Amino acid sequence: MTEPDYPITDWDDAYTNGAYIDGAEAYPDRWAVEAAQFRAELQQDGRAEIDMSYGPEPRNKLDLFLPVGSPKGLVVFVHGGYWKAFDKSFWSHLARGAVDGGFAVAMPSYTLAPEARLTRIGREVAAAIVKASDRVAGPIRLAGHSAGGHLVSRMVSEHSPLAVPVRERVNNVVSISGVHDLRPLMLTEMNAILAIDEEEAYRESPALLRPLAGTRLLAWVGGRERPEFLRQSRILPELWDGFGVETEFHVDEATHHFDVIDGLARRDSPLTQALLTSF
Repeated sequence: MTEPDYPITDWDDAYTNGAYIDGAEAYPDRWAVEAAQFRAELQQDGRAEIDMSYGPEPRNKLDLFLPVGSPKGLVVFVHGGYWKAFDKSFWSHLARGAVDGGFAVAMPSYTLAPEARLTRIGREVAAAIVKASDRVAGPIRLAGHSAGGHLVSRMVSEHSPLAVPVRERVNNVVSISGVHDLRPLMLTEMNAILAIDEEEAYRESPALLRPLAGTRLLAWVGGRERPEFLRQSRILPELWDGFGVETEFHVDEATHHFDVIDGLARRDSPLTQALLTSF
């Protein structure tokens, strides 16, 4: 685990991941290929519904992957990319672990920055969860990576954009390398795209909000991540634990920001087990 160097003077470097990962440039192509293969496999079996609309915007689409037999419940995975990159098509293969475990998995795209600010993106993700919940009965588990970790944590924070009847079905949230305090991002160059101001940072940062009663949240982070991501993951359980909800912080020692999610593709991985069962 890399030791942090505080106080941080270069916030752009603190939130840079690819420059510190060997072969980082190859990951997006690999993700896209594995995701396409998984979609084709489940479409051939009649267990994939692709590009289901959940709202009026062009990127308001989700893919729904179904297990063999009746689903035990619903998992929703929200992708990362600093709210400004990627879409659902890169991540389909990460549904395999939960699908093999008997759950349906929804993966939404959402409008990206700068077209949408984070508050609007959160509302879109909430709408996607509601749409998927209409199709699949039972408990709901939320998982998100990086920016997606922020978004799923936001769903169980006070003033959640998620409709109450659906929110009450959410019984486990796994934030993987999540960004839970938005204030440091205001000091980065990418904020020219994100346009986070102090009001939005305080309104949309899960670490600065109370968790909803009954929340169960696991913050999962790679041990080889940038120190700032370790801090961002650690602070949410520490702060929320004081409100009487169930939280846990876990460091996956051998992984970095790009491969920390790989376990979701395997039913028997510790990450998938943590998502599908109690921690």
